[in-house]
This record gives sequence, C-alpha cells and structure tokens, in this order.
Amino acid sequence: MNVTDGNVKFQVELTTPACPVKEELKTECETKVRAVEGVKNVDVEMTAVVRAAEHSQPILENVKNIIAVASGKGGVGKSTVATNLAMALQMTGAKVGLMDADIYGPSIPQMLGIPISPPRGGPDNKFFPHEQYGLKVVSAAFLSKEGQPLMLRGPMLGGIIQQFLQNVEWGELDYLVIDLPPGTGDVQLTLTQRAPLSGAVVVTTPQEVSLIDAEKGVRMFESVKVPLLGIVENMSYFVCDGCDKKHHVFKSGGGKALAEKFKVPFLNEIPLVGEVVEGGDKGVPVIMADPSSPATKAYKDLAGQVAAQLSIIHSKDDKPATSFELAWEG
Repeated sequence: MNVTDGNVKFQVELTTPACPVKEELKTECETKVRAVEGVKNVDVEMTAVVRAAEHSQPILENVKNIIAVASGKGGVGKSTVATNLAMALQMTGAKVGLMDADIYGPSIPQMLGIPISPPRGGPDNKFFPHEQYGLKVVSAAFLSKEGQPLMLRGPMLGGIIQQFLQNVEWGELDYLVIDLPPGTGDVQLTLTQRAPLSGAVVVTTPQEVSLIDAEKGVRMFESVKVPLLGIVENMSYFVCDGCDKKHHVFKSGGGKALAEKFKVPFLNEIPLVGEVVEGGDKGVPVIMADPSSPATKAYKDLAGQVAAQLSIIHSKDDKPATSFELAWEG
C-alpha cells in the first residue's frame, strides 16, 4: 500500500484472474478506503497469483491446476464445454492448456480451427503442443492423418495418455483442461491414477438418460478420490428471438438435482443457442466469435465458478498471511 498526500494506491491479490466477484471486490475496496478521513483518491489494482495444487507425482510439475471435464455419455456437448471453459480461463489472463484425451472422437482441433498436423518435436523425445487463440493444445487427432481413425486396444490408449502427460512440453500453466472421452473406461482410469488431477467437472443435459450416466461419472471420481468441482447442465434452455423467456426444451432442474444429491456445486446452466454450433463448425469458439451471446456469458460465469472452487480447495491447505507492508510518503 502506498499513501501520498491523500492519494491511496494498493493492490488486492486474488487467487485467480477468473475470480467471479473481482469487480465487486474492487468497488467495495474503493468505497471503504474513500470513506476514510483524509483520503482524496483511491487506486486499486487487482492482481492474481493462481495457487498450485499439491503434486504427489513427478508429472506436470509446472502445471498448477489440472481440470478434468467428463460426461457419463456422449452427445452432451462435453468437448464444447471444455473448449469454451479453457478459452474463458485464458481470456482472464491465465496461462491455459487444453488436452484432447477423447482418443476415438477427438474434436478439439475442429472447434479451434487447428489444421491436422504432427506436433513439433523437441529434445529428449518430447514434443510441443500446437498453439491457437492463446491456448496450448494437444490432441489424439494429431497422431494420425486427417479423417483416419485411431484403432487401438485398451493398453495402447494408456500409452497415448502417458505420452500426453510426460512427453509434452507444456511449459508453465495455471490451468490444464482435459477433455475426457465419455464414460468410465481406460482413459479415465489412466488419468486418475497417473495425473495429479485438481478436480473434475461433470457435464450433463437435463434428460433423465443423460443424468443416469452422469451420476456414474460422479461416483467414479468419488471412488478414485478426485474432488468434484461441480456439475454443468448443457443445453439447459433455449431463448427465442425477440423474447427473454427461457424455454426448457429437455425438461429442467436435472443438473441441479444431481448436484444436490451428491452435495457438490451446481456450476452453471449453458443455453442451447445456434452460435455455439456455428462457432464450433467454423473453428472459432462462441466465446470469441460472439461476445454478446448468452452462451458467452454462461461460459465466463462457468470459468469463474470453476476457478473459485479450485481456490476453495487450495485454501484448505494455505496458511493465512500474518503481515503486510505499508509505506507512507509525503
């Protein structure tokens, strides 16, 4: 804190640049300090230092937080959620990577407009991720020619995931978002056993058939002791042109009910809008292509909630600060 002739300048350090109440905190600080007698002007600078999870394994040691995005079944928009979540975190100023671990159905390159090409090699048999829109990206799609399927048995899947964990030069990251394949199979088990996951986000849609499988995903993460950051309900509602009314096409409340059942946070509802599909097809995520879309706001709110949940988890291990510096001038 610096005080000069009634001018007060200080920093507020947050645990994530994606803090969902950053502006409210800044306004409150300005209001409280300005009310102090003798204060003429207040300059509050909001900064952030992302807390790192404890790493019990010597893997991805330069990655502070690893977020698994999962679903119990396919077709719920999990990859779209993972892509826009990663973009939303990156747009706050965080260093973000995105791992497409959906081996049999990798779609991240298409959603980000990345041409299919082998990754650039580095020293010690390592390779560098592709970079797009400020994200560092690896995908199983880069391991084969465009349009060619990867026909692999279970043990080989684990080998690919191990390469992504150990042989990629990710550099320093605040967040690594991992797009898991649907279900509870080999890839999920390999990652939960070998990667120091900070937490998991489970994506569902409101339909009962999706919720049944999402519940299995929640139980899987509970059984392997991976913290549940919360539930996301995708395709939650539709807002028609010319009205503000939410139309729940596929029922409503299922995601919230699932979160309440397992006593985990309900992170957000993502609307069903055409801009999301168009952005994915064109290789420009909706959060970049259409800043005014209700989906963009939903994804930004989701990123804030995910970052907040990670900060809560880390705070349980942090010791509170016991000192600060105050400099008076003039």
